[in-house]
Parts: sequence; structure tokens; C-alpha cells
Amino acid sequence: PPPAGCHSLSLDSSAQILGQSHPQGCRRANMVIEIENFHGVYLLYCTNPKYKGRIYIGYTVNPERRITQHNAGKKKGGAWRTSGRGPWDMVLIVHGFPSDIAALKFEWAWQHPQLCHLVKHVSRKARTEASFDYHLRVMWELLGTCRWRRMPLTLRWLRQEYRRECPLERAPPPHMPLAYGQVRVRPAQVRQGCESPAPGSRCDVCNGRLTGNSETLSCIQPLCSSQSHIVCLAQLFLQGESNQLVPLEGQCPGCRNTVLWGNLIRHRNGCYGDLENVTTTCQGHWADELKV
Repeated sequence: PPPAGCHSLSLDSSAQILGQSHPQGCRRANMVIEIENFHGVYLLYCTNPKYKGRIYIGYTVNPERRITQHNAGKKKGGAWRTSGRGPWDMVLIVHGFPSDIAALKFEWAWQHPQLCHLVKHVSRKARTEASFDYHLRVMWELLGTCRWRRMPLTLRWLRQEYRRECPLERAPPPHMPLAYGQVRVRPAQVRQGCESPAPGSRCDVCNGRLTGNSETLSCIQPLCSSQSHIVCLAQLFLQGESNQLVPLEGQCPGCRNTVLWGNLIRHRNGCYGDLENVTTTCQGHWADELKV
């Protein structure tokens, strides 16, 4: 069974806890999302009565394979800290990191919060506090720090029975979706709508020639064929935020719809989930309150 205190919440209420309205940022619980170029940091929970309540944090490029290795033991590729102490449940994963280095830095900070200057302010684990709850507190804080809060990350509950409410004061940025259900790694391949630009294609921002898929982003709108250089589109989206490198959202130069930068990157990297458009509300942009 999951640790005491877990709540069975509807998708609507969970989304509202994170400052989002359904379906924005939420995914159907039974959907298996397929993703290429996967980099994720996961949380394991031990269900063995002898070691019940222990947790483990790790990095993986393939969640399905990794949990099998953990439960099979060290000789099958599992970590020595989890070997012989299973079974383990992989209950939560943060994914969408642009590289293994970015993910490994997050893993280290999550494992060693008292050594990471970004979250040294987080109070130490109380004697009566479960390790599961403490590391969730650390994770909420990490997602809001300057190093990761602009990345196109997804917080995914793989096992809903373990799900916990996020404190409102620690809610991650709205561009980080809260997702539910399993994730599967898919081998990299050419995808419809993400092929290399046709000969003679030009960037919708600078009108320069598009020479390859490696430098191109395509709009995710089904009826929009807009393509742009990654750098050009980033500069367009960052107008008014000259001190930033990673955009949050912007207006497609083709269809003029507001799209999340993270959704463009997820689509380019092979995320086959349902990607929604999000428009900025009249209450002001959450980035206005960031201090980098």
C-alpha cells in the first residue's frame, strides 16, 4: 500500500492545486506516453515490510527497464542500495531534461539537498517525517529554482495511489505539466510534421534558408505548417526578456496562436502526448515574479 496520507484526488482538483485548469497540464490517467530522447529522474518507494518506507532517487533513460533492474537485484543491473530490498515501486518521475548532464545535476540535488546551495533553505527532515514526504518537499523546491524552472519539464505520477497534494506556495511553474500514467521510451525516428524541411524552405522569422531538422522547430497546431530556426524563434519568444536564454511561451509567426516553448521542444524530441496550447491570462504572467 502507498504511504499514509496519500489522497485520491480527481484530475480536476489536482490540476487546480498546481494552479492549472483541466485539461491544461494534465494527461489521461490510462494513457501511455511515448517519448524519444528520454532523460528522467525518478523516485522509488520500497514495499518490502522489512524495509518499508525507504526511498531511492535515480536517473534513467528507460523507466520500464530501470524498475525491472532494481527489482531483479545488483547482478541484473540494479543499484546496490536497492538490491535485495525489493519489491520497489517507481511512483514518480520528472522528465524532459535536455541532456543527461542536466538530469544528473537534478538527481544529485534531489539526493543531497543539504549540500545543494539552491535548496539549503529547505528545513531538514523531521524525526517524525517520512522520507517520502521529505523528498517530495525537496522536489517541489527544486522545480522552482533558477536552474530548472524554465526547462520544459514534466512531473509524472506513475502510480496514482502514491500521489500527494502540492502545497500552493510550492507549486511548480504553469508550463510544467502535471501528468499521470506510464511513459515508454521510443527509438528515435523521423516523425510526421518533424521531417527535415523541404528544399527551399525558409524560416518564418528571419526568412533565412532552413537546412536541416537539427536546427528547426515546427508549430504543433494541426493546420499550421510554420517552421523556424530554433534560435530565431527563441529570440522572438524572448522579446522583453533579454536576460533569459530559454523562452516560456510565444506567438507562432505562422498561425499567431500562443504556444508553450516546452510543448514545441517536447514535440520535437518525440513526445507523443496530447500537447495543448496555453494562452496567458489577464492576471499577468507568472514569469513577472521571477528573480534570476
